[in-house]
Amino acid sequence: MRNPTTDAGRDPAAPSVTSPAGSASPGHEGPGRGRPARGDHGRRGGGQGRLAAALLSPAFAVLGVVIAFPIVAAVWDSLHRTSEEVDADGMVVEAERFSGLANYTSLIGNDRFTTALWNTTFFTVTTVAIETVIGLAMALLMHRAFRGRAIFRASVLVPWAIPTAISALLWRWIFSADGVANAVLGREILWTADGLEARFAVIIADTWKTAPFVALLVLAGLQVIPEEVYEAARVDGAGAWQRFRNVTLPLVMPSLLVAVMFRMMDSLRMFDLPQVLIGTRKPSVETLSQLAWDEAMNLRYGPAAATATVLFLYIALAAYVFVRLLGADIIGKEDEG
Repeated sequence: MRNPTTDAGRDPAAPSVTSPAGSASPGHEGPGRGRPARGDHGRRGGGQGRLAAALLSPAFAVLGVVIAFPIVAAVWDSLHRTSEEVDADGMVVEAERFSGLANYTSLIGNDRFTTALWNTTFFTVTTVAIETVIGLAMALLMHRAFRGRAIFRASVLVPWAIPTAISALLWRWIFSADGVANAVLGREILWTADGLEARFAVIIADTWKTAPFVALLVLAGLQVIPEEVYEAARVDGAGAWQRFRNVTLPLVMPSLLVAVMFRMMDSLRMFDLPQVLIGTRKPSVETLSQLAWDEAMNLRYGPAAATATVLFLYIALAAYVFVRLLGADIIGKEDEG
């Protein structure tokens, strides 16, 4: 028989639930209920870390073989010097001797090294500046809606898709004595000889090939800008130049900085374009990469490795300064909080 006092106010349709003694009532779970124990979380994190290390170990091994080992080998060679000696049998043999920093100190005051360093810096600053302006203009044009935009975008890829050596051969034919350039200008200019004309030839050929790379990266940045931002600027009365300066340029700046940095690092190690277009041992266009290659071809591996190591440090320093001063977000920033 039910007790009317205890059954008062109870919903007849509600099921009767009897909780075991000492258990928490529904909706009032005790502390820690539903959460993994701290020890279980630590064990799980350690297992995931070991699994991630095991999965990444093949990639790290490949990077060690193709990146770390050549760098260590180049530094090792730069600290040695190869010389010819006569052994006990009277035969001339090559011997490798430790020379310390002699290969590096020999670069100081070396006119050829100084000229190559200046040419490398000059080509980097000049070509990257020109390619940035032209690439930005091309990206703005490709971003506009007009008839034949797809064909124009596809044609922009052609110079970038051509291998650099093939591109240099094409421009060598254009800049030959009886080539297209002289025919258009109506003058006899020795573009592929040593001198100021050779520098102009390298700059023109490099700009033609790599400006589309900058344009494509900037175009990717333009396509993620919301159209509502431009509509709001138009409502506020901003003109075309004001929208470009206050809206487009700040929002596309991250993509532009990444493109400029990649082009800067690529220009600092310029080799195949001046090598094929102009030739070797040309003081007006010889770069550090060409100098290191020429030293190695003449079996002077120590000076060649020292020049290559200096170029590597130059590129690393330029990239670090670029990121620190201009704030280029290359690797991305982690979200705070």
